[in-house]
Amino acid sequence: MLAIVAAIIFGLGFLLDLVGAKIPGGFSGMTFALLGLCLLALHQAGVGTAGIRSGYSNWRSRSRR
Repeated sequence: MLAIVAAIIFGLGFLLDLVGAKIPGGFSGMTFALLGLCLLALHQAGVGTAGIRSGYSNWRSRSRR
C-alpha cells in the first residue's frame, strides 16, 4: 500500500517539476520526491504489511502445508 502511495507522490512531484510550479508553504517537486523516497523506505522495511497470522492466505502459509 505504501508503494502505491509513493508512486502517486512521485507522479505529483514529477508534474510539479515539469510545470515549474510551487505550492505555497515551500512544497516543490523535490519535496514530493523526498516524501516518496521515505514512503518507499517504509515499504521496504515492512511497515504497513500484513502479518503471517492476519488471516490472509499468502504464499508463506501455502508452502508450509
